Amino acid sequence: MLSAILPNAGRFGQTADGAQQFDSSRRNLHTPTLMTDADQRPDADWAVLFLCWLLVTAATLGSLFFSEVMNFAPCSLCWYQRIFIYPLVIILLRGLFPFDKEVVKYALPLAIGGWLVAFYHTLIYAGMIPKNIQPCGEGVSCSEVYIEIFGFLSIPMLSLIAFSVLVTLLLVLKRGLSR
Repeated sequence: MLSAILPNAGRFGQTADGAQQFDSSRRNLHTPTLMTDADQRPDADWAVLFLCWLLVTAATLGSLFFSEVMNFAPCSLCWYQRIFIYPLVIILLRGLFPFDKEVVKYALPLAIGGWLVAFYHTLIYAGMIPKNIQPCGEGVSCSEVYIEIFGFLSIPMLSLIAFSVLVTLLLVLKRGLSR
């Protein structure tokens, strides 16, 4: 009751010589605490890293769905993209618990490598690379049409979008961590 009338009541005590001393261990629960940008930054960085992990997990599960459930045989460029995306599931998860800001150093090169392969694959799929210099001369064709969502979203395009978003999020995270 006294603390409702006097907000600092009970926060002061007396020392052995009779002087009053402020007791910082007892906080007034009615006084709001203001969070600074520095306090909120680790939570925002963790959330961005979590989004990266969700993205690579969805991409990994999507690629496994296309090959194992839908029985779409992956071409050689699809395999290279998988080589870049699959380890990111474990790397980013390890960076989340406990939060490790150094994970960007390991994830960003893989994401950029995957983006380059996905971009090249998308150019092949669009017919912009001549057949005589395409790496998929034998086996499954890199320009095989399995699905096209909305008439233009092919599997190579989905991969390029996923890697583009991932690289962007990792660059945002890197910029946020450097502050």
